[in-house]
Amino acid sequence: MKVLIFGGAGFVGLNIAAALLARGHKVTAFDRSELPRAAQQDFACYGDALAAVQGDVRDKSEIERVIAGGYDTIILGAAITAGSARDAADPLSILQVNLLAQVPILEAARRSGVTRIINLSSGSAYGAAASRHSLLDEETPCDPVSLYSITKYASERVAARLSALWQFDIISVRLSGVFGPWERATGVRDTPSAQAQIVAALRQQGQAILSRPGIKDWIYAPDVADAVTVLIEAARPKHRLYNISTGREWSALQWGQELAALHPGFVCRLAASGETPTVDLHSDIDRAPLSIARMEQEFGWRARFGCADSAVDLSAWWTRHGGESEI
Repeated sequence: MKVLIFGGAGFVGLNIAAALLARGHKVTAFDRSELPRAAQQDFACYGDALAAVQGDVRDKSEIERVIAGGYDTIILGAAITAGSARDAADPLSILQVNLLAQVPILEAARRSGVTRIINLSSGSAYGAAASRHSLLDEETPCDPVSLYSITKYASERVAARLSALWQFDIISVRLSGVFGPWERATGVRDTPSAQAQIVAALRQQGQAILSRPGIKDWIYAPDVADAVTVLIEAARPKHRLYNISTGREWSALQWGQELAALHPGFVCRLAASGETPTVDLHSDIDRAPLSIARMEQEFGWRARFGCADSAVDLSAWWTRHGGESEI
């Protein structure tokens, strides 16, 4: 199977590419940035099964040219994960990348005979509704607030509408709080995951200080890649929208302390009264977890990694990559 990943040099895209290549698929990673040096080295064993194309997802001619290469599946993963400051300063870019670029891709895909589209959305699409429910399933009404959450929710609705009108196979997935290998500063994600910030504190020989434990159904990026691969390979998925999460809650603090246990001398703790935290948890409250019943019941899928084993795996991943500041 030939798969085109928009946003293929981002950390989620790279994890998906790794999973697909390991299963014998051919992958083209389209991104405004080139593949990280370490990824080029890691993926060299796959030879010409991996191609990298640099381009702008907003350029219609570039989009049409790359899709004309012929693909079975396209993954829509290019996004600007913006905070409030960028919402105020550059709303146009956020809308262009996260939403407006979607339709030219879908139109070109339909013309080129692509058989399935996977739209990477986010648990942030629930918005303010996430604090009004104890569990968030795919039918929970959404109340998005930030431009990122608004565009992600809108991308789902556009995908669902065109899928129905065109009789075209488009599936959206809402990802929970993702962290893991290949996460790095690229300019399109204003605030890294809490776990990435904790790892950065370790590598800078500082302390990871949190304002609160930060409880969430965090999910390790290789598990996201595994779930997306399941949806790509499934013969006839029953739904147009799936949550992807661990289905279990644990805290960023606990994760950081699991990491600290592997690195004597490193400290991950809560801030003392009046002390400034060094880890940004993205919001002032913890949202409810995402239900994974749909993925589990239809495909028997569950995430493999939890709190402790993801800390062990990511620590080992960084060790294999030499602790380089830029990967």
